[in-house]
Amino acid sequence: MNDIRCTQCGAVGLEPGFVEDSGQGARGYARWIAGALERGPLGGARRMGRPHWQIDAYRCPICGHLEMFAVQRA
Repeated sequence: MNDIRCTQCGAVGLEPGFVEDSGQGARGYARWIAGALERGPLGGARRMGRPHWQIDAYRCPICGHLEMFAVQRA
């Protein structure tokens, strides 16, 4: 995916990375979860039974814009 073009400035050669999740009980990386956000009884997001996808982020070295993709199941 190193031929990704920045949607803000048009630069090519975005730097690969990831969005870290450092919250309590986190696995260390953020995930995209299908469906609208629904809160459980204690205020946390309901995610049981929903597909989870790893978020891959690419940073533009020119303008700093982030492009994020959810291609791989987590």
